[in-house]
Amino acid sequence: MPQLVWRKSSYSAHPQDDCVEVAASPDGPVLYRESDRPGEVAHATRHAWAAFLRAVKSSAYE
Repeated sequence: MPQLVWRKSSYSAHPQDDCVEVAASPDGPVLYRESDRPGEVAHATRHAWAAFLRAVKSSAYE
């Protein structure tokens, strides 16, 4: 199994900032975690993650 590459938002100004990190394999679920709790990983289907991102980008959570 390939090692996951965790990505953090470009809006996170400093490496020590706590934020959400995301990793995905080509045909698996989207994994996400809090950067200050790397051992606690949650997952979502690609469809659910895409819907979440669309909602965030449309300011639905403001």
